[in-house]
Amino acid sequence: MRKLYHFAYPCRDAEETRKFYEGILGLALVNCMQSDIVPSTGEEKPYAHIFFQMGDGSYVAFFDLGTNEAPLPSENTPRWVQHLALEVDDLDQLVVLQDRLRKAGVETTELVDHGFIKSIYFFDPNGLRLELTIRTEEPGYLESAAAAAHGELESWNKKKARLVAS
Repeated sequence: MRKLYHFAYPCRDAEETRKFYEGILGLALVNCMQSDIVPSTGEEKPYAHIFFQMGDGSYVAFFDLGTNEAPLPSENTPRWVQHLALEVDDLDQLVVLQDRLRKAGVETTELVDHGFIKSIYFFDPNGLRLELTIRTEEPGYLESAAAAAHGELESWNKKKARLVAS
């Protein structure tokens, strides 16, 4: 894989979603496609597919299915698990966005320090949890984490087996 092209998620209302992503987060709306047929399945279903461009040329996209229904959360997954993390330039930009979100009535967490990134978390109008983050890793952190990743996963698999068995 080369890079992310887009991440797509359902939305209750395309205009409400545009106001949030373009008006508050500052991502430009760059495409709105409408169709009555789903190209990949042939299903007859009217929709609008909207795209917001990120700084690296990738997109955050949404489908408005014309029903004014918000996506339902998964019944077997905590709300904090499924989320979209977006990287910002620096702490100043993160603080500005957090302030802008709060002024718009969006509840955000305080700054969370994960040791290699610092983040804030909040929900968009569609119930999608978002993370805005800045990278703070020390030199060599990513290489060290990559070298340990398979061993950490093996350790987790053993722990998970005990959890499932109990």
